[in-house]
Amino acid sequence: MTGLGVLVSGSGTNLQAILDAEKRGELGAEVRLVVSNLPGVRALERAQAAGVATRVLAHRDFASREAYDEALARCLGEARVELIALAGFMRIVTPRFLQAFPGRVLNIHPSLLPAFPGLHAQRQALEHGVKVSGCTVHFVDEGCDTGAIIAQAAVPVCEGDDEAALTARILVEEHRLYPAALRAVAEGRVRLSGRRVVIQSRP
Repeated sequence: MTGLGVLVSGSGTNLQAILDAEKRGELGAEVRLVVSNLPGVRALERAQAAGVATRVLAHRDFASREAYDEALARCLGEARVELIALAGFMRIVTPRFLQAFPGRVLNIHPSLLPAFPGLHAQRQALEHGVKVSGCTVHFVDEGCDTGAIIAQAAVPVCEGDDEAALTARILVEEHRLYPAALRAVAEGRVRLSGRRVVIQSRP
């Protein structure tokens, strides 16, 4: 079974969705390690409650992003991790990290990319007055939310929405979409070929 590593920085609701999917036998991968760049976050508690190994690798302990990412890749490799899920990991990974896991690093973003990349995507959506937002699972590349798109889910923006309300509605779809996309990649039904996503239908 594909070994999955999950990188976190916060509360870990997407991590929980991944752990729940694994428990139901719907992930197609085994979560072998959860790594946080910050100590004491709720995501670590979620992993420990599920019996998953955790590690805190504080970015402030390293002189450069490259040094941190080298240590991170080494840590994941030692845990026999082959596929990486960024789940609220508040760092942009370096080319050095991506080279260690080519075409095997995924992220979920709370907008319909390429619209509203970066931080506060829900706030950006509200400020622009869009009527539809959503979430995107994509392969990670060297840019900020610019990698090849794997899957998307649309969410309506309702009259009177504030940032919290829109975020909550998008999270419902994130928790469904991310485990499904991870399973498709783990099972080889979705892969990255150059800058293009290749999708193979179920037999």
